[in-house]
Amino acid sequence: MQADPPARSLAPPGPDVRVALPLLSRSHTTWADSPCLPPTAPAYIRDARRLIDAHGRTIRDLRISVTDRCNFRCVYCMEPDVKFARREDLLTPDEIVRISRIAESLGIRKVRLTGGEPTLHPELTRIIGGIRSEAGVELALITNGSRLTRASLREWRIAGLARVTISIDTLRPERFAAITRSNGRVDDVLAGADACLTEGLAPLKLNAVLVRHVNDDEAADLASLAPQLGVAMRFIEYMPLDSGRAWDVRKWVSAAETKSAIERRFRLVSADDDDPASTSRTFRFAHLPTDSPARVGFIAPVSNPFCGACSRLRVTADGKVRPCLFSTTEWDMRTLLRNGAADRFIADFLIDAVWSKQSGHNIATPAFARPMRPMSAIGG
Repeated sequence: MQADPPARSLAPPGPDVRVALPLLSRSHTTWADSPCLPPTAPAYIRDARRLIDAHGRTIRDLRISVTDRCNFRCVYCMEPDVKFARREDLLTPDEIVRISRIAESLGIRKVRLTGGEPTLHPELTRIIGGIRSEAGVELALITNGSRLTRASLREWRIAGLARVTISIDTLRPERFAAITRSNGRVDDVLAGADACLTEGLAPLKLNAVLVRHVNDDEAADLASLAPQLGVAMRFIEYMPLDSGRAWDVRKWVSAAETKSAIERRFRLVSADDDDPASTSRTFRFAHLPTDSPARVGFIAPVSNPFCGACSRLRVTADGKVRPCLFSTTEWDMRTLLRNGAADRFIADFLIDAVWSKQSGHNIATPAFARPMRPMSAIGG
């Protein structure tokens, strides 16, 4: 694995940054010499005005976390005592829209709004509408599904939302409470999925993380949601991104094991229609017509990493750019946004950050370096 480039500083931006940034419009030297910035990409990469990393991958999918807050405390993600960032440290709606617009000018074609739980954001409609009006991208939402109503979904669809992905890890009420450590109900999540379909936010994707001795016995039951609802049901391997840092390989369930469990009930056939950059390997149900939207997908970052075709970039709720979900280095964009940097320099910053993207994460090897931030702080 190629190491992350050395960071000039991982400390909070100091006064020197705030003094230097207003001078950016005058000199690329000032830009390059400022602390907390990624190494400068080659001139021919900057001149291309596209997000291309040093390994030849083009970035087209941007995930922006709009909040680090969540109403769940899922056992594989967030401990009950987790502390959230101060609201003033989170990106504002206008900053999120600006990032999306600049990213779209650099070739981003899909923006996924994540969290935390993005439906907790009080100005989510404003964010969706702002992105839709200023950036010609496909706009999707990734949510735990507990707060979806037809009224809210209609409002977001009208504002510009195109698609929704919902997390659902169990169909059993008591187990749902135990996994989410919340008062939420699985029936509310299922009702939210139905509301998405009714409001035309399709194709709909459902995601589940299976953890051994927690919910791994429900693989086939969860897969049955695909033909029942006419959706894609995807299974994501358990990853070392929990805030409690308690990830244990003995609790990991491979995609191959999950697929075998599902195939004891359903015969699956390769769909052969995955985008090369897709995180998921998708199968259709042999007993259904080939044009059925029902699919089962497997996202296997541990057993079958898809880093070689990665097309994704992440921005955290507090404005840090993470070239990889497992980056051990992140780059502070919020300071630039709040200190007068012009669009051109924000674009250069994104180009440079993407150029620094590591070749892969190597979770299953001794070389793996676990990121300090959990998934809830990074954005799903």
